[in-house]
Amino acid sequence: MADLNIIPPSPVNQGEFPLLVPPSSSPVAGDQSFVATLKDALAKINEAQSQADVSVQSLLTGHSTNLHETMIALQKADVSFQLMLQVRNKIVGAYEEIMRMQL
Repeated sequence: MADLNIIPPSPVNQGEFPLLVPPSSSPVAGDQSFVATLKDALAKINEAQSQADVSVQSLLTGHSTNLHETMIALQKADVSFQLMLQVRNKIVGAYEEIMRMQL
């Protein structure tokens, strides 16, 4: 039977796997990026709502006869709003869970 040579793994250099290195940012920077992400998402939802409003106004005034695009714009606005509500519910749930923790 042949000898089995088991070679232990070599240590990992941080340069080989840059994604495995934890970011050296402070919690404040993480908070800012979270807030910025939320603001960006809210701005996109507001833009979808505005586009839906413009599309409906255009259809009602007779400037556009494309009902399909209007309905698609309304559905996009509705789906994005429903997603925002679910994210808000998750955030509120996490906040309530943290408040229930005993020190």
